[in-house]
Amino acid sequence: MTEPDLNLLIALDALLAEVSVVGAARRLGLSASAMSRTLTRLRTVTEDPLLVRAGRHMVLTPYAEELRERTQNAVFAARSVLRPSATELNLSTLERTFIIRANEGFVEAFGASLIAAAARAAPLVRLRFSPKPEKTSKHLREGLVDLEIGVLGTMGPEIRLQALFRDRFVGVVRAGHPLTREPEVTASQYAALGHVVASRRERTYGPVDEALAELGLRRNIVAVVPSFPAALAVAQESDLVALVPASFLNNQPVTNIDGVVATLWAFELPVTTRAITISQLWHPRSEADPAHRWLRQLVLNVCRQLVPECGS
Repeated sequence: MTEPDLNLLIALDALLAEVSVVGAARRLGLSASAMSRTLTRLRTVTEDPLLVRAGRHMVLTPYAEELRERTQNAVFAARSVLRPSATELNLSTLERTFIIRANEGFVEAFGASLIAAAARAAPLVRLRFSPKPEKTSKHLREGLVDLEIGVLGTMGPEIRLQALFRDRFVGVVRAGHPLTREPEVTASQYAALGHVVASRRERTYGPVDEALAELGLRRNIVAVVPSFPAALAVAQESDLVALVPASFLNNQPVTNIDGVVATLWAFELPVTTRAITISQLWHPRSEADPAHRWLRQLVLNVCRQLVPECGS
């Protein structure tokens, strides 16, 4: 009996994930013509077109849709078999790149500490942080990342998660801002100021605005920027108030409760909003991997060190 060419499985996984011959070729480092020939072979083997033209794009056939998750899991299992035995994890010799998908705020607040902790325990391990422009389970499902950090969205029932810490939003202004002379910031004072908000989707209304509306107040939003670092940069050079997660200020030059001199000043919001739970998420295929378990514990330990109350 002729044995199947298992290299076709890798190609099939890339094609089903990218839904594009060019995209699959780019992922595997092949030419588009080579990937096109491979698609022809796959169509012959499976006796199904797999990808078909729909206008200017390609779409998966029903059979290809059915194969997608099975193919992902088969490729992951095959790669796991070909890795060195993981019965005993030796961190001193572990040579692996872990991809963590997280937003800029998490990387700025925790990235340096995570990198240092990983280097101390496993000097050959590399952490690669991947941007997170939107919430989606695609990257975990397709094995493109090892961990996703953020607020739980609609990720699917199979995705595993662990709470890292509870966060809250705080207000931030530049050092020397007139607000810094106030013993306590009232809701009226807060609403009367100009505000800069961070939103990738240019949304300007959220929980803070809902709480202010209950008091008959409304923020004057002067500017919308795409990230928390950008919001802080604007606040530092203006009289605008930025709204950022408290955890994001871990590595920022912010005046703290002891009055340390800095370029920014943070204060508690004069309205109550819901706490935010930041979690780490992973696909069940990584659940029992000793190296992945070590990574998850590392992330949890670093977060609990920097945000002690997250363990409660």
